Amino acid sequence: MNKQQLAARIWESANQMRSKIEANDYKDYILGFIFYKYLSENEVKFALREGFTAEDIKAFSEENEEPVNFIKEKIGYFIAYKDLFSTWIAKGADFEVSDVRDALSAFSRLIHPGYKKLFDGIFDTLQTGLSKLGETAQLQTKAISQLIQLIKDIPMDGRQDYDVLGFVYEYLIEKFASSAGKKAGEFYTPHEVSVLMSEIIAHHLKNRETIDIYDPTSGSGSLLINIGKSVAKHLDGQNKIKYYAQELMQNTYNLTRMNLIMRGISIGNIVTRNADTLEDDWPFFDESDPVHSYKPLYLDAVVSNPPYSQKWEPADKDADPRYARFGLAPKSKADFAFLLHDLYHLKPDGILTIVLPHGVLFRGGEEGTIRKNLVEQNHIDAIIGLPANIFFGTGIPTIIMVLKQKREETDVLIVDASRGFVKDGKNNRLRASDIKRIADAVIERQHIPKYAALVSRGQIRENEYNLNIPRYVDSGEPAESWDIYATMFGGIPVNEINALSVYWDALPGLRESLFTHTSAEMAELKTGDVVNCIETHAGVKAFNQAFTAAFTGFDEYLKGRLINGMMTLSIAKEINVLSAGIFSRLQQVELIDKYEAYQLLDNAWQNIAADLEMLQTEGFAAAKQVDANLVTKKLKGKDAEIQEGWKGHILPFELVQRELLGDKLQSLIAKENRLAEITALYEELLDGLSDEVKDSDITNEAKDAFVAAEVIKAAREIAAEMKKGRQYRDDDDETRIYRVNALLTEEKTLKREAKNEADALHALTKKTIEALTDEQARRLLERKWISPLLGALQSLPANSIAALTQKVNYLAGKYSVTLQQVSNQLQATEQALAQMMGELTGTEHDMQGLNEWQKLLTGSADGN
Repeated sequence: MNKQQLAARIWESANQMRSKIEANDYKDYILGFIFYKYLSENEVKFALREGFTAEDIKAFSEENEEPVNFIKEKIGYFIAYKDLFSTWIAKGADFEVSDVRDALSAFSRLIHPGYKKLFDGIFDTLQTGLSKLGETAQLQTKAISQLIQLIKDIPMDGRQDYDVLGFVYEYLIEKFASSAGKKAGEFYTPHEVSVLMSEIIAHHLKNRETIDIYDPTSGSGSLLINIGKSVAKHLDGQNKIKYYAQELMQNTYNLTRMNLIMRGISIGNIVTRNADTLEDDWPFFDESDPVHSYKPLYLDAVVSNPPYSQKWEPADKDADPRYARFGLAPKSKADFAFLLHDLYHLKPDGILTIVLPHGVLFRGGEEGTIRKNLVEQNHIDAIIGLPANIFFGTGIPTIIMVLKQKREETDVLIVDASRGFVKDGKNNRLRASDIKRIADAVIERQHIPKYAALVSRGQIRENEYNLNIPRYVDSGEPAESWDIYATMFGGIPVNEINALSVYWDALPGLRESLFTHTSAEMAELKTGDVVNCIETHAGVKAFNQAFTAAFTGFDEYLKGRLINGMMTLSIAKEINVLSAGIFSRLQQVELIDKYEAYQLLDNAWQNIAADLEMLQTEGFAAAKQVDANLVTKKLKGKDAEIQEGWKGHILPFELVQRELLGDKLQSLIAKENRLAEITALYEELLDGLSDEVKDSDITNEAKDAFVAAEVIKAAREIAAEMKKGRQYRDDDDETRIYRVNALLTEEKTLKREAKNEADALHALTKKTIEALTDEQARRLLERKWISPLLGALQSLPANSIAALTQKVNYLAGKYSVTLQQVSNQLQATEQALAQMMGELTGTEHDMQGLNEWQKLLTGSADGN
């Protein structure tokens, strides 16, 4: 079962259990049990690594002090064998809800004192909610049994642990956020937004040996985790990042802790706190000796997505060092209070990213004062306007602000990224190319027309510290204009041709081949075949050749990195290496958007990375592995998994058949194509039958298909008549029926042969994959990974030329029908209508009306 299938099953289970619990509450159960499974298996793996045997583990109990203390010291907790998740599963029908209650109670007792804060109360939500699963212990047991049977399928082997679990976590959180609205979405930052923030922060911190990061409104912990993942790409070694998380809501705080622990982060590098960020700042001290152990918390990076425009209590906070230099946010909107809190905890060389509502950029009053102070004290580094409807539960426009304690620059980079997204259901979503475009603009502080602007402090002062993005970046597309002269008389305005200058500059001579000037302001198309003129032009050929030259050898480059280096390359870093290679090659090729190329790379990389992870985790033999193809079907009214053949663990059957078993595949395809032809012939022959025959028993009730038994019967009678010497023409009903009979016979044979060949090919493919040589497997991986990516990249020049062709054709057609022609046609139509009306007869009353109408039409035609 892959990750997507598992997540879908979990969601299906949630829907089935809605009669017992609310969808959003289900999250607490499913995530709690997933976490308990992780802790159980983590303990077993640790014990085996430390030399304990399977028999030793079976003897683990609370009374056995030596292993208890050893394991608690190393991993922070201890779970007795009888309380392990795997033991629950092994109990089968003997499992009871009391097993869970006893296990969770024991877990609370067996936490190491040094990790009490990290683990204490982490199962409170699950523990107190068990009673909601049914009115009796029997019903509760049944509900929990369903959940743990579902969860037992989650793979937790090797390096896949955290990726798979993280996927399930994010899938569930996103699902609950989208189904429950703001209630569930308030603690979830969409993955793409957190990745964007992470990339900006990771670049700033890339040269540091150790890093401390902090999220004061941590929610699910996804922001911290994604930042850690991005920063880790630039670090050598393990456990170089320390995570600080603070969260107000108890249930969500538990989620923060679970998520951080499950990602494999060293428990010594996780520091969490359940408190009100604004009311109770982080006093970092040992609670047993608060006076002497106090240490202010200053960090390399602070990241947050606080609740928008939340009410707070600013009274008596004038002297609070977090706000003293800048001012107090208004009582009705705590947005700037969160920002100033984050800024206060930043080291002098640190970086801060925060998601806020758009209003913080222009609202007046206390917020205007804070904004002025932030600008004058040079803390605002960048402002990024995000697309609307990108967060669950709210459609309001949001921004990311990037701030630093100390900056060399005095300007502010303002990016309008509101138009770069893809529609995903009810919400909008940033694509990988959108994230890359934004991150590059911020990191390189680029001025990009209609996208990003470097705004001086003086300019901001002139605008009275209003940072509203449209004041500085006009990202809107100009409204289409219509030339009055061309509308009346035709032709193509020269200024509209000039608007395509990016193409004319890149393809010298093409403009002159397409257009001829009839005056200084007007032009007309030279050719009636725009497509041929463009595609055969020397400038376009040179453009295509430049692209080909730029990517000459790229296939070998990819092969060297991905195929030859597959077992040792850094999966996390590789996409950046490959994108740099693509960007470098595109520097000398005009018209190609490098971010469009990056999106193609990312599309391919999702599958490549998943394969690489399995190969590096399981060994190269995984490429030659075949798995049972399990499908869910209804058996006796219940969903059940059954095997339907086999599938490649990494290499798809279709690819292997195409590359290594082509002759047998083509034979099967030929039979399948002939079967499709026969179906078409049936329709053709049916359409040609007379209505009388169609209405007979030879067709079905709907009259859209033949009844085989009746056709066979009729064909025998026709054959008998033919033996007697009767002859039929090609278009006779009898001839058609006789042909249908022959097709039925052929079809039956073909279906049998096709099925036999398909079964044989399937079995042979399994055998072929399992018998592959290393060289064959590498060649097939090259076909799977590299060939599709190269094909996608090679389509880019054609896409650019197709876009130009479309624009030229539009210009040619825009004024092809002039207003003068429309007017002349209207006059001719009116005159013809008036003449026809003159020929009409009727009563005296009718004729008076017709005469008056005819006068109007005649007058209109005469221009009166």
